[in-house]
Amino acid sequence: MEHAKSLLPAGKKWKLVWNDEFDGTELDMTKWSFRYHILQKRQICLTDETASLDGKGNLVLSLMEKDGHYYSSQIQTGENYMDRPGQEFEKDGFAWPIDKFFEPKFMHKYGYYEIRCKLQTQEGWWSAFWLQSPVIGCCPNPEVAGVEVDIMESFRRDNTVSHNNHWGGYAADHKCAGSGDIPLEDTPDGYHTFGLEWTPDEYIYYVDGKETWRCSEAVSRREQFILVSTECMGYRWVDVLTGELQESSDKPAESLKKAVLPDAFIVDYVRVYDEVKD
Repeated sequence: MEHAKSLLPAGKKWKLVWNDEFDGTELDMTKWSFRYHILQKRQICLTDETASLDGKGNLVLSLMEKDGHYYSSQIQTGENYMDRPGQEFEKDGFAWPIDKFFEPKFMHKYGYYEIRCKLQTQEGWWSAFWLQSPVIGCCPNPEVAGVEVDIMESFRRDNTVSHNNHWGGYAADHKCAGSGDIPLEDTPDGYHTFGLEWTPDEYIYYVDGKETWRCSEAVSRREQFILVSTECMGYRWVDVLTGELQESSDKPAESLKKAVLPDAFIVDYVRVYDEVKD
């Protein structure tokens, strides 16, 4: 099928090394797996039922409501070791023994990472395109432990996105840097292209072919995997918009209850390029 051309950073030669154009009618499970757990905990809002291909070259991650709860999907090419559930699922806190290892389907270091997508329209859930380390938080050094690299996060329906990096783990040693809100310009078909150039020295972010942010504060030197994700608000102990603790993590946010369905995050392609050196 015909897909849009990549908006590659100028002045360099690039070689395509991995991609999914989402042609056909079924998600290619040799490239992706579904994410169900966050820090060992099974997230009740994450499912594989809301991910589909439309037969026109698009991945469709839909928002689903069932019996008062809301569901969406996350797909990934690898796995964070802290997400691996323990076998004693009913216990709180860290569970042992941890579940079996998951063989990553694609891990990469450096290069250019790009998604072309159409954002969701309703409040109450968010979408993201990001890179994650399989061992983030294993030590204080982000070069070794890796960095959560949020190439695009779309939390609100105000025509903005943001770029955010997290390292040092997700507790007392957590550190982060972010671009703040990046305004989007309207496009004829509603699709936007988000890209990241990852070098040994810095991260360079792009929106619709224009550079929007640079970060050299903490750069991973570890191979990382790709995630394309959506998530329903209200199902974490921390509010992702305010950072404040919530009373519970088992019910949808009030904003999500107001969402008018159907709604979906739609992806044209995901591509990874390496720079070709002369």
